[in-house]
Amino acid sequence: MNTNLKQNEINVGVDTGKFFLDIHIRPLDIFFTVANDDKGIKEALSIIKKHKPIRIIIEATGRLEHPFILACSKANLPFVLANPIHVRRFAGAIGQTAKTDKLDAKLIAHFGEAIKPKLSSIKPESIALMADLVARRNQLTNMQTMEKNRIQIMPKYLSSTIKPILTAIKKQINNIELKIASLIESCDEYKAKNALLQSMPGVGKIVAASLISNMPELGYMTNKQAASLVGVAPMNRESGRYSGQRKIRGGRSQVRTVMYMAMMSGIQCNPIFKNKYQQMIADGKPKKVAIIACLRTMVVILNSMVRDGVMWEEKTS
Repeated sequence: MNTNLKQNEINVGVDTGKFFLDIHIRPLDIFFTVANDDKGIKEALSIIKKHKPIRIIIEATGRLEHPFILACSKANLPFVLANPIHVRRFAGAIGQTAKTDKLDAKLIAHFGEAIKPKLSSIKPESIALMADLVARRNQLTNMQTMEKNRIQIMPKYLSSTIKPILTAIKKQINNIELKIASLIESCDEYKAKNALLQSMPGVGKIVAASLISNMPELGYMTNKQAASLVGVAPMNRESGRYSGQRKIRGGRSQVRTVMYMAMMSGIQCNPIFKNKYQQMIADGKPKKVAIIACLRTMVVILNSMVRDGVMWEEKTS
């Protein structure tokens, strides 16, 4: 009876690479590899469908898994976006230290069978929609800033040509913010992550939406990786005897810009950032350097909060 039940509980583990997907079907012990492109994903789903899995588990390690989960969603297949840290902890619990693509796929399938993680409710197309809405809002706010600057320097008799534009832009920004809020409310996972992120003083709805859409890896990586992904990890500039000032570069500029603006209020309302900022200024650091340092701390704390599933109050208590 139990054997038959187990045979019916098919779990599929997917190890994602830039070019390939390694797939293990448990407990049938079927393993195969396909290209991580439209043709390969189509081939993989045609094989997986035959076995009627109760869940397909894939690690949320970045954006490489998005085409696969989008295809799963369109095919109405049950999928789970698993936290890689939880999978690694499971590997430690069962004593698996060896690591290959084939073993990783097998481990992920075993994790699904043993832990039975809840199926993901996020619609992959919603991730793209959220990112588009946040990007458009950023464009509009930039336009708004430019028009506000113009109204300060243009002759007063021309202000009547600028004010209607500012009104129209403000209306569009409000409409987009309503759409973002509606999208978050439509998904339990978005709602939970949004509430967790906004529990930190200084993080508002737009920062939360930007992180949800443009940084889905948050909580699924190390703190150093999170800082690098946002582009707030200082990089060395050394060559031979030359040792230059460490500077930030790269990363996701859209996320960094939104978070930088949020930190302007964060250093006023959040005691951790306020104290850090004031201490660095007292030590003679430039204001921008101090803000970036606070921003790096914000990223690290948010990454830990999402990883552990704890609110700000719990994190700092």
